[in-house]
Amino acid sequence: MIVALIAACEIGFWVLLAAGLAFRYLLKMPRTGLALLLCEPLLEVVLLVATALDLKNGAEPGWAHGLAALYIGYTVGHGHRTVKWLDGHAAHRFGGAPKPAGPPRYGTARARHEARVWLGTLAGAAVATVLLQLAIRYVGDASRVGSLESWRTTAWQVTGIHGLIALTYWIWPKKAPAGTQAKEPVTAKENLRH
Repeated sequence: MIVALIAACEIGFWVLLAAGLAFRYLLKMPRTGLALLLCEPLLEVVLLVATALDLKNGAEPGWAHGLAALYIGYTVGHGHRTVKWLDGHAAHRFGGAPKPAGPPRYGTARARHEARVWLGTLAGAAVATVLLQLAIRYVGDASRVGSLESWRTTAWQVTGIHGLIALTYWIWPKKAPAGTQAKEPVTAKENLRH
């Protein structure tokens, strides 16, 4: 049941996102579109409640419960950035806004970008750890929570690997080709000033 609910939440995330952007830019109903986009976190609340109820009803804590915690953590850590990125591209394609700048490609600007992305992974791992720890305490039987503990370890292993990758951008920054100048991308706020 939990795996199906995770899949439904993922599908629901993209359906709400597409509907929200369609209402904002194609149907010219920005408030309705914003309301749909703001409903995105409700999917994670539904998944969290369903997982807790499943454990309360005596389900054996398994990999699906751990995956649910990681999914919620990932959404907390990276969901906002994903929605913002897609909203910027939809605004450009359908709303006449300037094309959003991509991530910086060179030097410390790229390293800062990668560090910010890693902070999302760090936040996701922290949220997943809290949820997993709450589930472990809720079950209250050390012999039944091995799967949940292994997901907690997995979350931090992934965070560590991602952190090492992000660190390489600081240690070995990619240099701009000769004759070009590495510059910071223009943000949407700076675009409005010009």
